[in-house]
Amino acid sequence: MFSIPFTPTGNDPLYLQLYQAIRREIEGGQLSAGTRMPSKRKLAGSLGISVVTVESAYGQLVAEGYLESRDRSGFYVLPVVVRPGHAALPPVFVPPLTEQREEAEFDFSTSGTDPAGFPFSTWAKLSREVLSSRDQALLTAAHPQGVEALRQAIVRHLFQFRGIRVSPEQVIVGAGSEFLTTLLVQLLGAQGGYALEDPGYGKIAQIFRANGATVSPIALDEKGLSVAGLRQSGARVVHITPSHHFPLGTVMPVSRRIELLEWCREGAERYIIEDDYDSEFRFSGRPIPALQGMDRDGRVIYLNTFAKSLAPSLRISYMVLPPALLERYRKELLFYSSTVPSFEQYTLAAFMDGGHMERHISRTRNRCQNRYNAFLQAAQETGLDRKCSFSGGESGLHLLMKVQDSRRQETLTELAKAKGIRLYPLNAYYLCEPPALLPPTFVMGYARLTEEQLRQAAERLEQAWSN
Repeated sequence: MFSIPFTPTGNDPLYLQLYQAIRREIEGGQLSAGTRMPSKRKLAGSLGISVVTVESAYGQLVAEGYLESRDRSGFYVLPVVVRPGHAALPPVFVPPLTEQREEAEFDFSTSGTDPAGFPFSTWAKLSREVLSSRDQALLTAAHPQGVEALRQAIVRHLFQFRGIRVSPEQVIVGAGSEFLTTLLVQLLGAQGGYALEDPGYGKIAQIFRANGATVSPIALDEKGLSVAGLRQSGARVVHITPSHHFPLGTVMPVSRRIELLEWCREGAERYIIEDDYDSEFRFSGRPIPALQGMDRDGRVIYLNTFAKSLAPSLRISYMVLPPALLERYRKELLFYSSTVPSFEQYTLAAFMDGGHMERHISRTRNRCQNRYNAFLQAAQETGLDRKCSFSGGESGLHLLMKVQDSRRQETLTELAKAKGIRLYPLNAYYLCEPPALLPPTFVMGYARLTEEQLRQAAERLEQAWSN
């Protein structure tokens, strides 16, 4: 049996690398026409890769005419003509869409969830049940607002966790909060301007601007977004995260929420977009009641996602429209097809209806609280707390770490990087200039790191910043 030179390198999928290696051997004449290829299992065993990887590579080679599959015989090399003086064309270089970041041993990114916490076995079981019980429905286009079963499950979830009473007809399911935000700008119109918390989630500003809206960053005080600043901006719509501000962690008190609802009543067509992205993860007591539950005038649009509670890759978010806006949506935007596959929607509905979501959130909340406590304890044990203070972590999946150090923030970031730690400076979340006297402050997402990793990270940070 011959061997194929194959050493996995780079970031391309393994099947693609194997396909390219075999193709080079065929085009170079090392594998001549009529040669019988090793079986998928034998090649996988000799190369130390999966049978699925070999199957995918063979399949691509068959599709392109390099191999043929013969029943009960295997795969054989087909004649390939390479013109004299013409080598196989090199692959076209396409620059990556985004800059590839270096891997860090300890990455405090706020995006993503802990893969070890995802309920794979339960999800797989429910997926099989959906395939067998919903076979016809899976082949039929879903309702533009999302399948009825999922919208009903979301309504029950909202009442149980947030005290929100709505009907399934008000719920619109979409592929991520960014897509739904784009729909909202089309629904509400770009005129009048959109206000945003500053600091905040910068991508929301990009979405508003890309849809022709003027963006007004509004500064925050100890109660959250300043209503006085909102009035001065002249904006007609405001996007806020009142239950757990991103990234400061501020919880907006009821007095400020009432002020915001009063601002809505002061002008026609004023609306609040309430982004409730991680409200389930409050460590003490029940989640803070949603602003939507206080709204009596139909001015609050509720927006939430399963990215934090399950996984970002599911790309399932939803919004709840007030009745008047729902009527407008159905007249103007119902032509948009559902952007989430029916299979994922039915599986998520079964996951929620079976009580699995409630148990998963409870386990995740406990796990994240233990990690939060482990990091603070490690900071105390290592002495990191003598140069750092922590806030905003009693709810949600991130905290703020403020450093008492005369060195520049960039210097502290590079010193941490040298120890294998990636940090995210708070000033990067400001749309306007950050406060002049803002001390070095970092947004620390800890949900993806284990307790042991957090202890090690605290120890390394203390070492990195010691004089």
